Amino acid sequence: MKFLLAFSAIVIFSVGFILFEPLQYETGIHTYLERSVPYVGTEIPRIEGIDGEGITVAIIDTGVDFKHPDLFGWGPEGKVVGGYNFIQEREPPMDTNGHGTQVAGVIAADGKIEGIAPKAKILAYKVSEDGEGVSSELIIRAINKAVEDGADIINISLGVNRTNDKIESAVNYALDKEIFVVTAAGNDGPELKSIGSPGRNFGSVTVGATYNNLTSSLVATLEIDKKPYTVIPMVGSTKLEEPITGKIVFGGYGKADELEGIDIEDSILIVERGSDVEGELLYFSIKEKNAANAGAKALIVYNNIPGIFLGELIHEFIEPGYEPQIPVVSIDRKEGLEIIESIKNGNHAIMHLFYNPDFVTHFSSRGPVSPFYIKPEIVAPGAFINTTQNNAGYNFTSGTSYAAPHVSGAAALLLQKNPEYHHHEIKSLLLTTAEPVSDAYGQEFSIQETGAGRLDIGKAYAAKLIIMPPNFVAYASSENTTIEKQFELKLVEGTLENFDVDFEGPEFIQFAYFLEDNLLKAKMNVVGKNFGDHEGKIIVNHDGIRYTVPFVLHYTQGSISTSQQDHKLFFEIDHPEKWSFAKILVTNSKDGKTDTTTATPSRESSINIYENAEYWIEAKIRVNENTSNAFDTIQINSFSEDVKRQEIINIPEKQMWIIASIVVIIGVIGLVVKRR
Repeated sequence: MKFLLAFSAIVIFSVGFILFEPLQYETGIHTYLERSVPYVGTEIPRIEGIDGEGITVAIIDTGVDFKHPDLFGWGPEGKVVGGYNFIQEREPPMDTNGHGTQVAGVIAADGKIEGIAPKAKILAYKVSEDGEGVSSELIIRAINKAVEDGADIINISLGVNRTNDKIESAVNYALDKEIFVVTAAGNDGPELKSIGSPGRNFGSVTVGATYNNLTSSLVATLEIDKKPYTVIPMVGSTKLEEPITGKIVFGGYGKADELEGIDIEDSILIVERGSDVEGELLYFSIKEKNAANAGAKALIVYNNIPGIFLGELIHEFIEPGYEPQIPVVSIDRKEGLEIIESIKNGNHAIMHLFYNPDFVTHFSSRGPVSPFYIKPEIVAPGAFINTTQNNAGYNFTSGTSYAAPHVSGAAALLLQKNPEYHHHEIKSLLLTTAEPVSDAYGQEFSIQETGAGRLDIGKAYAAKLIIMPPNFVAYASSENTTIEKQFELKLVEGTLENFDVDFEGPEFIQFAYFLEDNLLKAKMNVVGKNFGDHEGKIIVNHDGIRYTVPFVLHYTQGSISTSQQDHKLFFEIDHPEKWSFAKILVTNSKDGKTDTTTATPSRESSINIYENAEYWIEAKIRVNENTSNAFDTIQINSFSEDVKRQEIINIPEKQMWIIASIVVIIGVIGLVVKRR
C-alpha cells in the first residue's frame, strides 16, 4: 500500500495513487497566498507583533528548498534550522520535487509572499525524493526525529486511504510529548469515509479544504445525472441567479463551422481546449462567443493535456466591445472525456456559479472515520493557493496539503502568544472559534465534511475561554434517552461572568445546562423514536465571543452497557425486539487497537484489558434478518503502571517469537503513502 504526498496539483476526485499536472493559467500568475493569509484572520495577531517568532514547525514531506528567497538559509541562522534527509542520509533535506517547499511557504514564507507565521523556523524531514511514494517506516522515523529535535508543531501533508497502526502510534507519541500535530484530510472526496492515516488519528487535528478568498471567488458546481464534477469558472464569467439545467452537447473545439447543424439550443456545450490546426489561436473568448451565438446556455472547456487549468475570457487580444454572454468553466481532460462518453446514453446536467469562498472543495476527503470521534475537525483554504516553489519560483496549486499548513501556522501564532498552551488547548481555541461553512444553497455543510468549520485565526487569538472537549459524540438508545456531558472551562483572561449557553440541534432533543465552578454540565434528553445519526451544536457566549462545540448523536434502538471487574470488561446487550447474536468490537482509544468478542442472549460476553484508557465499544446486534448498532464508552483508571508490562512478560515464548517475526517483516516491507 502506498502513501503519496498530497497534491502538487489540483487533484480532483481521483482515488488511487495518480499524480496530476499542476493547475495551469491561460495568462499570468497571481500570488493568491496573499489572499488566504489575511482571509483567515492573520492580520489581527500581526498587529500585536505575533508572527511565529520562536516557534519551530517540522514538515514531514519531500524536503524544503532552503535556497528559495522566501525560505532562505540552512542551519541555525537560516529559515530551515535543521531536519534530516532520509533518502540521502549524508545530504541536507533539499526539496527536488516541490511539494514540501509549497507546504513550507504556506506556513512560514517570508519574502515576496508571507506565510501564516513568517518568522517561524522550519525543520525539514525529507521522506520522499519524487513524491510518488514513501515507506511508512520513514514517516515514523521522521516523526520520532521531529520529537527528538524539539519541534513545537508537526505538519504531515500525506496519507493513505486506510488505517496504519504504526503511524498512528508515532503520532500518539508526538502528542504525548506535547507536540501539536496537524494532518491533511486527503483528496479523495467527495465520498464519505475517505480519510486515511494519519488523518484518522484521534489526537491530531485533521484539516479539510475550502476555496480561497479570491477577488473573483466564484465557485462553480456541475452535476451530470447526479454525479458531481469539479469545474473552475473562467475569469470573466459572472455568478448565476439560479442553476442552469440542460442536456450536454459535444462541439469539437468550439469553432463556428463545427457548431453548424448541431442542435445546441438551450444546451450545455462541451468543447476541447485549443485547436486541431497547428498555430491557430482559438481563444476562450472565441469559443464562448460561438457557443452563445449557437444558442448554448453554458460552456465547458476540457483540457487538451492532463490536468485542469484556469482560463480567462477577458484578455488583451479580445475583439473590441467583446463581453461574455454565457458562463464558461474549465474541467480536467480525463473528466471531460468521461462526460463526452456519457452523452451516448443521454444525460441531464445542472451547472451553478456563485460567490462562496468557504465552499468545501470537491476533492476534500470527508469523515466519518469512527463512530466515537469527529473527523475532519476543521477546514481551511486549500484551493488556488499560490505558494513557494523550487528554484525561487511560485506555484498555483490545490489540495488539503495546503489547507493543513494554514492550521499549522495558526498554531504557531497561538503558541507564540502563550508558550504554556498544551496541544489540546490550542486545538480547542482553533476549533471552537471556527466559522460555519455553507453550501450552494445556504445550508451548512455536515460536521462530517467540515468539522467545526473554517479556520478563523483572529477569533482564536482573541478568545478568552478554552473549552474541553471542543467537540464530542453522544449516544442514546430506546433504553437510555438521557445524555450528560461535562466540559472543563479554562479562562485565558477575565471571569465567567457574561456567560450563557444556547443549543442548536434537532427539535426532539431537550437541552439544559448549569455552571458549577469551572465545569459546564450539559444534559440532553431525546424524545420520540427518531433513531439514526443527528448533528447539533452547543453555543457558548462569553464576553462577546461566540464559541461553538459541535456534536454527533447516535440514537439507536438497541443498547450495550459495559462494566469492569478486575482485568475484564463485561457487556450487556438490550434491544426492544428479540435479538439472536451480537458482535462486539472494543477499541483502546490510546493506540487504536481493537479486540472482538461475541454475545448471545444466553451467554455472557467479556474481554481482558490491561491498560488505563478510554475504551470504545461498538455492538452489531442481529435482530431477525437485520443488523443494528449500539455504542458505549468506558474510562478505566484502576490499573498500576506495571500491569500491562507484566502481562506482556507472561506471553508464552513461542508467541513472542511469532510476534517478533511479524514486526521484522512489516518493518522491512513498509507501506507507502499518498499526497494530500
